[in-house]
Formats: sequence, C-alpha cells, structure tokens
Amino acid sequence: MMLDGPLAFIDRGGAAMWVIAALSVVTLAIILWKLWRLSLMGAWSGRATEQAIRLWRDGQVDAALASVAGRRSLRARLAHAAMSARLDPQLSDAAAREETARHARADLAGAREGLRALELIAAIAPLLGLFGTVLGMIEAFQTLQEAGGGADPSTLAGGIWEALLTTAAGMAVAIPAAMALAWFDSIADRLQADMEDAATRIFLRGGPR
Repeated sequence: MMLDGPLAFIDRGGAAMWVIAALSVVTLAIILWKLWRLSLMGAWSGRATEQAIRLWRDGQVDAALASVAGRRSLRARLAHAAMSARLDPQLSDAAAREETARHARADLAGAREGLRALELIAAIAPLLGLFGTVLGMIEAFQTLQEAGGGADPSTLAGGIWEALLTTAAGMAVAIPAAMALAWFDSIADRLQADMEDAATRIFLRGGPR
C-alpha cells in the first residue's frame, strides 16, 4: 500500500512518530551546526600552528607569535596562549602550564558542545520507536478482540505494520545520530591530542624563559 506523503506516513505512526520526526529535524540541525562550528574552529587545519612552533624552536619568538595571532583555529589559539604564558615573566613554569591548560579546556569545551544532545537523541529515538510500536500493537489487538471470530486478518496485519513504522523510524534517526556523535567525538579527541602535543613542544623546546 502506497503512502500518501511524508505527513501521512508520520500520522500513521501516531504521536510517537511526530516526536521522532521532530528529533530527526533537531539531529540534522545539530549536525550542520557542528560542521559549521568546527570549520570556524579550524578543526581540519594545523599548518599555521606547525609553522609557529618551528619558528619558536628556531628562536624567532616574535614571528612565531605573529603567525598564530588572531587566528580562530583552536590549535593556533592554544599555541599563542602557550607562547604568551611561557614569555610572561610573572608566571612560573607551572603557572604558565596551568594557564595554557585553562585556555585548552575552554576551547575544547566549545569543540564538544552539542555532543550530549546527539548522544541523548541516539539513546531515546529507538526507545520512542519501540514505545510507539507497543502502543500500536495494543491498539491492533484491541481491534482484534472487539471483532471476535469475524476479524479480518488483513486489518490486523495493517495495524501491525503501521505500529512497526515507529520502530523503523526511531532506528533511522538513532543510527545517523550515533554515527555523527562518534565522528565529532573523534575530531574533538584529535584536537585535544594535537593541542597537548603543541603545548608540550612549546614548553620543552625553544623560546626564552
């Protein structure tokens, strides 16, 4: 049996299907927003940071700072913060490292923003689908009971497949949400590793103190 359109498809699944449809819109919005945010944060660029660290190790402090000054890349921001902290005569080595770590934590929190929402959607979408299926099955068997011995098997089958729509829809939303969550989480982990590596190289080698 052909469905009349997206709205008819959603309506057949009942209230749970409408909630799942809303979650699908939210999931897509979060994914697009995260891609835009990570692009602004320079999640896939690190050339300027590597160049700055090479200059730093060669003793070209001003050039190293200038190459990462004002950049939006999280790696570049961390490199600039580490260099500035190391050059600050008022900060001990331990204090400089702590100041750098503070900047890193703040930037990484921004990189992980929105991931909890994806995690929640990936967890509850299948449960909502199952809940909708259970409600649909209850309704289908109530109809069967009321019809008694004269129940039409095709009517029962129609009620069951409509009830199963919510389970399929919930999985269809949860799977991409879980995949996006894993991908974004791996990007944040890579950023954290690169930032820690950059800070270590800045504090261990080169630059006046």
